[in-house]
Amino acid sequence: MTTLYIKNMVCQRCILIVEQVLQKNGIQPVQVELGEVILSDFPSPEQEQKLRAELSSLGFEWLDDQRSQLIEQVKTFLISKVQSGELPEDFSLVKAVSEAFHRDYSSISKLFSELEGITMEHFFILQKTEKVKEWLVYNELSLSEIAFRLGYNSVAYLSSQFKKTTGMTPSTFKANHRGRRKALDQVH
Repeated sequence: MTTLYIKNMVCQRCILIVEQVLQKNGIQPVQVELGEVILSDFPSPEQEQKLRAELSSLGFEWLDDQRSQLIEQVKTFLISKVQSGELPEDFSLVKAVSEAFHRDYSSISKLFSELEGITMEHFFILQKTEKVKEWLVYNELSLSEIAFRLGYNSVAYLSSQFKKTTGMTPSTFKANHRGRRKALDQVH
């Protein structure tokens, strides 16, 4: 079995696109998940060259470097946590990342900042902000329900963080900025 790590796979559509690229190149994956493709065998050199080029043309990147692979796994983990919409109020980024990756948080955090140019905490806040925007645009949840689902201890704290990140309050965004959201792979 071979695992390929693919950067910028952040949603279900990304998985479908990568699966199509693989199948188009005669490769039948064992499993495709966010950021990872499991194959029974490593692709031939010709297949690898074609895959890298096609993935790149679609905004994906096949990662070779173990440090980049780890950070991509961390990003995928954080995105999936936020997208689940079920963060407990006592959610600890330090604890969750340390437990999920069986490594010291500070070393992962330092590497994340080095490779991504922002802190892991800021990345996580930006992901949460985009989820808030999504829910505001679709008008399915109240601000207090959104705060609860994303682990904020109050609506005031969510609003403060949202304003600090976007420059506007959630209600201003909701009233005037429908559709101004970022794709998850563009959040940084």
